[in-house]
Order: sequence, then C-alpha cells, then structure tokens
Amino acid sequence: MTPRDRLIVALDAPSADAARALVARLGDSVTFYKIGMELIYGGGGLALAEALIGEGKRIFIDLKLHDIPHTVERATAQIATLGATFLTVHAYPQTMRAALVGAAGSNLKLLGVTVLTSADDADLAEAGYAFGARALVARRAAQAEAIGLAGVVASAAEAATLRAEGRRLTLVCPGIRPAGGDAGDQKRVATPARAIAEGADYLVIGRPITGAAEPRAAAEAIVAEMAAAA
Repeated sequence: MTPRDRLIVALDAPSADAARALVARLGDSVTFYKIGMELIYGGGGLALAEALIGEGKRIFIDLKLHDIPHTVERATAQIATLGATFLTVHAYPQTMRAALVGAAGSNLKLLGVTVLTSADDADLAEAGYAFGARALVARRAAQAEAIGLAGVVASAAEAATLRAEGRRLTLVCPGIRPAGGDAGDQKRVATPARAIAEGADYLVIGRPITGAAEPRAAAEAIVAEMAAAA
C-alpha cells in the first residue's frame, strides 16, 4: 500500500450533499473514506457509500454493531452487499462471532472496536471494567484474532504492544492529530508519524482534514508525514 491508501478520511457530515461536496474538494488526494453514524442516520449515507465504491473509492462502514447475535448477523449480511472494505463491530466475542457468520461469502473485512480513543483508564473504571485501556485492548485483540476477524480498531498507543505480541491483525488507528493539533474529545491520541512508526496499518482522520480551511492541502500534508515515517 502507498501512504495515501493508508489514510482513511472520516466523512462525518450532516448530509450526503455536504459529504459529497467534501469528497469533491479532496479529489484524488484521498482514496479511502469512513462513513459512520452521523451520515448514515442523517440519510443517504449508504447510498453515498455505494456511489463512491462505484467511482473506485474504498469505503469503511463504521457502525460499531453490538446487539443480540441474530441482529448482528443479519445487519452484517445487509452491509456485506454494499461492496465496502471494512465494517466495525464491538469486540465482544459473541458479537464478533455473529458478524463473521453474517459476512460469510463476501469480501467484507470485519474490525473489532477494542476501546474507544475517547476513553482512558478512569472512564473504563467508571463503566465497571476491571481492566485499564492497554490491558483491555490486548485482551480484545487476542480474542478478535482467535475468532478470525481481519483486524481491530485501537489507538496508536496500543499498536506497538499488539505488534510486539505478534498480532497479525490489521490495525486501524483513529485519534490521530497533527503535532500541536487540538485533541478535541480524544484522550489517547498520536501524530500520523508516530502511529505509522508504532505499527498502524491505516489511520482514520476526520476533523484535522475535514475541518481545515483547505482540506486537500491538509490531507496532502498528512500523507507526506506518513510517507516520511514509513
């Protein structure tokens, strides 16, 4: 993969029209897009995903599925018909197994969401977890690999640990912020260069690109930083 192909831009827009306008501004600087809850629930997100796939873009459907096994299986089967590259499910063993059944026979790759990058150890303790972020990510990654998922979503802070453990999972890292950038609601963050150096396969970046005055220039700068770190 080229550094450009490893960049996934989050199309967190209020409408399909707004997302389409952003795609037009980014042009060929971006080849891979994430479409998540805001755009899908706002209407037109899945249709846009199909259209972009038809135009040669790769698409990551980020719905973080988690429900009873039957619902997860059937929802995954529906998403599998779109031609997307990735779909996220929460990395609970029961959920991951159900999603694998739903994706059977398709090219859809499943990613288990380990611990959201907006959470730290204190947040996990408040929610009743016995593990801190690093330990919980390691546990869920091991389960995802044993169950047969293609990869996991984790912060770059855990990427090096997972690589050191010999995990052959695809590692997709959100919470990426350029040096000096505003972390916003993210708590476990890293620069593009650090994330690549730590072993990330793909970087998911939203606001530092989509909120920039010149989104294309911002995307190109991040690709250049990724290339220098590779």
